Amino acid sequence: MAFKPLHDRVLVKRIQGEDKTKGGLIIPDTAKEKPAEGEIVAVGEGARKDSGELIAPSVKAGDRILFGKWSGTEVTLDGQELLIMKESDILGIIA
Repeated sequence: MAFKPLHDRVLVKRIQGEDKTKGGLIIPDTAKEKPAEGEIVAVGEGARKDSGELIAPSVKAGDRILFGKWSGTEVTLDGQELLIMKESDILGIIA
């Protein structure tokens, strides 16, 4: 993919949730919520302090993350639906 986020932004691909509940009920597409879990595809170089010093990002490409439900801007690149969000919108990294 020929896209690199700027500054402290990251490019995220949503990881789709399960089609069934733990009890075995099938969830129809209309009732599914958009997942708040994703995989980082690309990372910007980081934010800058007022002094101009670069703050390195805490995440890297390939990390699985959790993010807020309404975080980011949805874009379509190379036929894939992705999110561009600031690193501060990320709630945590899934180990």
